[in-house]
Amino acid sequence: MKKIIVKTLKILGISTLVILLLMFILPILFPGKIAQEVKAFANQNLEGELNFKEAKLSFFNHFPSLTLSLTKFSLNGSAPYKDEQLVAADEIAFGINLKSLVFDKAVIIDKIFVSDAFINVKVNQKGEANYNVYKSKEKASTVKDTSNTSLHLDKIEIKNTHLVYDDKSTKMLIDANGFNYIGKGNLSEAIFDLDTEAKINDFNFIFDGEPYLKNKKIDANLITKINTNSLAFIFQQNNLKINKLPIDFKGKFNFLKNGYAIDFKVQSQNSLLNDFFTALPPKYVAWLEKTKVKGTTDLLLTLKGKYIASLNQKPNLAFNMKIRNGEINYKNAPLAATNLFFNFDTKLPALDVEQLQVDIDSLFFNVGKDYLKAIVKTKGLSKPYIETNIKSAIDLGKMNQAFGLPNLTLKGRLNLDLTAKGNYNLASHTIPVTTGSINFKNGYLKTPYYPDPIKDINIIASIKDNSGALKDLKIKIDNSSFVFEDKPIYVKANLENFENIKYDVVAKGELNLSKIYKVFSRKGLDLEGYVKADVAFKGTQEDALKGRYHKLNNKGILVLRNIKTTSEFLPKPFVINSGTFVFNQDKMDFNNFKASYGQSDFQMNGYLQNVIDFVLTPNAVLKGNFAMNSNYIMVDEFMSNATTSSTTTTTTNTINNQQAITAKGVVMIPANFNLTFSANATKVLFNGLELVDLGGTIKVNKTKLSMNNAHFTVADAKVAMEANYQSESPIKANFDYAIQAKEFDIKKAYNQIKMFRDMASAAKSAEGIVSLDYKIAGKLNADMMPIYPSLAGGGVLSVKKVKMKGFKMFNAISKKTDHQALKNPDLSEVDIKSTIKNNIMTIERFKFKFAGFRPRIEGTTSLDGKLNIKMRLGLPPLGIIGIPLTITGTQDNPKVKIGRKTEDLQETEYNDDKK
Repeated sequence: MKKIIVKTLKILGISTLVILLLMFILPILFPGKIAQEVKAFANQNLEGELNFKEAKLSFFNHFPSLTLSLTKFSLNGSAPYKDEQLVAADEIAFGINLKSLVFDKAVIIDKIFVSDAFINVKVNQKGEANYNVYKSKEKASTVKDTSNTSLHLDKIEIKNTHLVYDDKSTKMLIDANGFNYIGKGNLSEAIFDLDTEAKINDFNFIFDGEPYLKNKKIDANLITKINTNSLAFIFQQNNLKINKLPIDFKGKFNFLKNGYAIDFKVQSQNSLLNDFFTALPPKYVAWLEKTKVKGTTDLLLTLKGKYIASLNQKPNLAFNMKIRNGEINYKNAPLAATNLFFNFDTKLPALDVEQLQVDIDSLFFNVGKDYLKAIVKTKGLSKPYIETNIKSAIDLGKMNQAFGLPNLTLKGRLNLDLTAKGNYNLASHTIPVTTGSINFKNGYLKTPYYPDPIKDINIIASIKDNSGALKDLKIKIDNSSFVFEDKPIYVKANLENFENIKYDVVAKGELNLSKIYKVFSRKGLDLEGYVKADVAFKGTQEDALKGRYHKLNNKGILVLRNIKTTSEFLPKPFVINSGTFVFNQDKMDFNNFKASYGQSDFQMNGYLQNVIDFVLTPNAVLKGNFAMNSNYIMVDEFMSNATTSSTTTTTTNTINNQQAITAKGVVMIPANFNLTFSANATKVLFNGLELVDLGGTIKVNKTKLSMNNAHFTVADAKVAMEANYQSESPIKANFDYAIQAKEFDIKKAYNQIKMFRDMASAAKSAEGIVSLDYKIAGKLNADMMPIYPSLAGGGVLSVKKVKMKGFKMFNAISKKTDHQALKNPDLSEVDIKSTIKNNIMTIERFKFKFAGFRPRIEGTTSLDGKLNIKMRLGLPPLGIIGIPLTITGTQDNPKVKIGRKTEDLQETEYNDDKK
């Protein structure tokens, strides 16, 4: 017996020693082969670029498996994300089948271990994903198989990994931090069951920019049937926990050629209401720690259908929630919210918000004997069908205590009774048939954003529409008021027939908008201004429209300070710095009105007319007449902006960044303005052109701006001008003007006027005095610059005394004729007539004399600098004998020939259909 025991121990010892020796020797014997085989396998089967720092073979990293560990591993995604990482990890290890390695000399990978990794899955708006890195069999077969490596997985283990799934096509973002996963199954089979254990320390789910789950812990045990032939997944048994809320998840997911098919069902039945709140964002969890919650809830979420982006095909989404016997008591409030019942059902067919259906067929709770109950049903979004019945008789202060509404102090007695049923479509003048009343007494509202509350809120109001037509709508507000910072505000209104509105409104009080806005505001938002009103309006829209002002009774005073207003026609806010407005029937007088827009400033006195009709009717015309003065106007700031945004996601921290691409646009003139301004401006800046002491009459009428009897100084020259401007679209406008500029300095004009430099670039070195009498019309592009082929007009350039210094055309003539005196000629008392059409300026024949020569010039030049000029150079002494010359080429490179033969310049006809 003793010998047997000793022999057995020897055998065991030797066997153990051999095994340990093999564990050390095998990694030494095979490392080069295994690393080489893995690289060959990757190159033949992966689309994405694979890199790693070093390969280590060991039994001890993931004992007892023999593993090849790749450190500092990275794998790039498939097109169109080939330059971005799909996977990056401190270590990825591949478990090697020992029997196949030793006896078959083949490397079979049966396990994968991933640790401390970042997995970044991305799908663009077209549905193109970065995870398609594994080559198809057909594609892989075109490369000669030199590898003895294959995948026969039966285990995948992931530790401490950050997983991001960012799908722009579905607007879905999943961010899972601290992701730990173990998956087991015969993964080498075409069809197999995958047993999964997964834990996530920090799970976030965002859809369409809205966070639905944030910082949640996930604990999951799943069984999934996977068909690798059809890329189909069947979720058979999936028990999840989101914090404490148990979730059952079942369904199917099939990859299609151009998308995928989904059939998901997520539910939680007869769960505790308290556990439901643990699955909500952190702020609700903090609230839950101070709150007693009772009751049960059922949840059901389904997502079913095909998602094919190229066909605009999307699945149907539905969500249902029920709460029974609920009770909520925050911080042991004297009265709890009891008998809480809630039935909520919503459907979103094809993920189309226009088909959105919301059905709250019951919402009810008590606070003591007080109650609130509601039924709300809607279908559609822009033109919804609405059916609602809401009633309450409740003390908001007690309700606030029971629910513990965060960051809000709310008091007052609210009695509400509202029923509505029907379609809401303002275009067809229909609203739901409605009956309602509200009685809110002794109200009080305080938020953490401002120390003073809005208090003494009293509202008595009613709404009624028996037919569902706007003409039968009646709204009545009786003696409503509130107090803010010890300043009371009173409002009383009676409104009827919203197709021809009959109004009777009285308002009195003063309000600091900046402070009252802070009551509701959050950091980053801002509103300023002060309003003091004592006004009364009474009349009908039809009387205002038809000028029956004797039937109106509109009067009162409105004082504004620092009011910021915005308009669809202007890219920046218009700020009313101060002004007193006096209402008298349909007129609103402006007294000492001061305003600013960007860097521009305005002071106005005058009036607006048809104000009531303009406010009440979308297409009504606002009339007015003002005397306007300004120290500085920057016209460029009035140009509309055509802005597009592209959203990019930084996957390492999943922060959405907005990148705006902005293009300029023309100044838009509203279609429903009929305003006249007697304007004076000390300085006006437009596209680099500085106008000084601008004066004249400006009329704005039906998208058209006219400037009459205008006068200004530019480049020290006095200019008189008549002009018209009309915006066609945000990127195109018409203009025409007639200009008279007397005795302006060419050098100053060239240096200060961009349009002059563009159209007369040859005048760069000229010196002297000229006058201009010209009319021109055409189109402006999105940069408010003229579209040259659209220009048409003509006029006279009168040369008083000019030295044509540096003109390349005369330099070329001087060189060709070998007469140095022609190089820099002096011109005086010459009228040059020209016309412009189709990008061509036609110069009528004119002649002058200098240094004994008598040149005669005529011809054409394109606005982009091409020349076709005829010239007769009369020789001294009397010019009887002349040399015929032609000048072609460009202003920068003129070509002079002796003779009369020329080539016509090609006209560019403007096509108004082009954008």
